Amino acid sequence: MKLSKLAAGLSALALLSGAAHAAEPSGRDLLIRYIDGLADSQLKAREAELATIDTAAKMDARKTRVRAKALDLIGGLPETRTPLNARVTGAYQTDGFRVEKVIYESLPGYFVTANAYVPTGSKGPFPAVIITPGHSPDGKAGDRFGGNLAKAGILALIYDEIGQGERLQHYDPELGASKVGPPTGEHSMAYWQTVPVGDHVSRYFIWDAMRGLDYLQARQDVDSARLGAFGCSGGGTVTAFLAALDERVKATAVACYMNTFRHVLAGPGPQEAEQSPPGFIAAGLDVPDWVELAAPKPYAIISTEQDFFPFEGARTAYEEARRIWGLYGGQDRITWITGPGGHGNLAPVGDKIVGFFARWLNNDVTLRPFVDVRAPRPEDNLVTPTGHVATSFKGVTLQQVNQARARQVAPSKPTPQTLRADIRSVTHARAVPGSSPIRLKVGATKIEQGVEIGACVLAGAAAGDLNCRLVTPTTSGSKRALLLTGRPEQLAAARAQTEALAAKGWVVLEMPARGSGGTEELKSPLLGDWNLLSLRTLLVGESVVGLRVDDVIGAVDVLSKRDDVQPGVTVYALGAMAPTALHAAVLDDRITSLTLDGALASYRMAVDKPIQRNLPEVLPFGVLRHYDLTDLTAALGSRPVTWVSPLNGVGEPLRQTQFETLYADVRRASSAVRWTTRGARDPLVLP
Repeated sequence: MKLSKLAAGLSALALLSGAAHAAEPSGRDLLIRYIDGLADSQLKAREAELATIDTAAKMDARKTRVRAKALDLIGGLPETRTPLNARVTGAYQTDGFRVEKVIYESLPGYFVTANAYVPTGSKGPFPAVIITPGHSPDGKAGDRFGGNLAKAGILALIYDEIGQGERLQHYDPELGASKVGPPTGEHSMAYWQTVPVGDHVSRYFIWDAMRGLDYLQARQDVDSARLGAFGCSGGGTVTAFLAALDERVKATAVACYMNTFRHVLAGPGPQEAEQSPPGFIAAGLDVPDWVELAAPKPYAIISTEQDFFPFEGARTAYEEARRIWGLYGGQDRITWITGPGGHGNLAPVGDKIVGFFARWLNNDVTLRPFVDVRAPRPEDNLVTPTGHVATSFKGVTLQQVNQARARQVAPSKPTPQTLRADIRSVTHARAVPGSSPIRLKVGATKIEQGVEIGACVLAGAAAGDLNCRLVTPTTSGSKRALLLTGRPEQLAAARAQTEALAAKGWVVLEMPARGSGGTEELKSPLLGDWNLLSLRTLLVGESVVGLRVDDVIGAVDVLSKRDDVQPGVTVYALGAMAPTALHAAVLDDRITSLTLDGALASYRMAVDKPIQRNLPEVLPFGVLRHYDLTDLTAALGSRPVTWVSPLNGVGEPLRQTQFETLYADVRRASSAVRWTTRGARDPLVLP
């Protein structure tokens, strides 16, 4: 009894301790709070605009604007419909339909694997539905709707979305799996390779589906005037995008995706790379806009009651869309199909989904039982000889497609006159040197070994306050100023060095990277725990780099206003803060010397190799359309820039010869750029 009471007491204490800890928000929590506040304002502006849409004519005008904006946000679509080179690699007959194994090229050498479920018993032409499967390693093999649609007289084409089924982009034969993790990991890796190029990865997802419609239209047994689209989860995302941008889709069903960003941000947060085009919320858009671009054609929103996507968010999206359909007198053409269970549990409503397409594409109101249609053996549906495009054909990967795209959009060398404007345009940094709202609040101090150490707060930034540490000499006279910035644990490891530096007459301000602390669900272990948070930041038109540039300029303001320091501030930036500091130095001439320690040496490295590691935190959207880190370094002219153990895209240190080759043009123009390595014992290479 006493032990149980003790256990109960310890449990209560643990709960109290947890509550106290929860009451102290991390830097990540504060950043999310700021981002969500921006999103709230942007979504309210959209809601106000939508409330003024009260006629079909006004909605048509809005659809024209929204469609153009959506295309712009994803980087447009490929300009040329190159030959599909479609072929059937095999087929088999089963009860009521035939399964054909199809492969086509959505771009030259970029293969898409698919299964066509063809009704038997008549020659057609049949209505057809393109199905994009949800995020599963099985891809098309996990589908249960193709056979059911075929039994209802509708030809179905189910294809492997990129990173799934036979289309793993990072397939490792020795692992028998992807090097970067599940499909969401493959998609996230592709997303962060397209980000610096200024594209959104969905442009390639949508294009695969559009070329699938091209394939269906070319079939003699398909009625190209009766095409539909269906998908669940991530497949629902692509289906919604496809129906919004391709007028050929006459009936659409989207499952376990449709929601509102207001509900998603307050709930699970952004979940997937291809669902979140950078700048989407900032552009006055929300998830239901994808639905409303298809108005007033037949549309089914499908939701499960225990989905992690909030059920009430789906309800809100449906009710908004139903009002839009009503402007066209078409409320009977939009429906909300709901069922029990969690994410992707569609079997209980499978009959209604098939019935929706039968009604609107085949004028058939028969409600048929939904049956579990499977291939006799999983390998029967494989299109490629080995089960993987990567080991069957000499094709190209999405990384290679994006690499070519990067070369296509690359700018001429930026000029010093345009570079500062480009930085502000790309990163959304706003702080003006000398006019930052940031002010320093110093708390309790202590004196140890001739230096004064004080906890402090950098207050006044729109994104919230930052805790900091100020170390100053106790001696009088003119001093030099150093801003040290990095992750909190990096700053803590360097304290002995910074205190020793202060004893030599330096004023040292230690500023942690904004958003430090906490973690998130890892879509891929290679991308680290800034993947989803950086994605969330881009949605509202901000960037992690830009917010931190404002912090650096604000901290330089604080140091420059001290009457005991010499003009000019030395900045020492660790890890992810190094690209930030480099951007800030181009904007702020008061930064007279710069040390970049353990940092990515070039943004091109994020696109030139198949894999990158831990880069979401440092990649601004569209940066390579304007400049690279080499250009920023060159812009500093005679100001000293020391690169300490610079890194490539997977986090490996560059050898001196590699760095000197990369920075050859910069170093020819300035002798102030140098490469060095960190000592074995000291965390920093200090002046």
